[in-house]
Amino acid sequence: RDENKNIGIVSFSVDGIHPHDIAEIAGREGVAIRAGHHCAEPLMSELGVNALARASFYLYNDKNDIDALVRAIKRAKKIFNSI
Repeated sequence: RDENKNIGIVSFSVDGIHPHDIAEIAGREGVAIRAGHHCAEPLMSELGVNALARASFYLYNDKNDIDALVRAIKRAKKIFNSI
């Protein structure tokens, strides 16, 4: 629980869905995440990654926020799996 020793940043991708689409759908669900290179374009190029989605958590976030993110990702998967 020492906020000086914990960082809650998670970069992720979902197969078949561009990170910008994940971020757009999450935003429509009231969840703010970022998508892109996150100031790491040389590394991402080296790894062959075009972009990632990124969620950041801090002391003010709780389980409800995580649940909302999971729901948004599931919504994105539902939308893009039906196309």
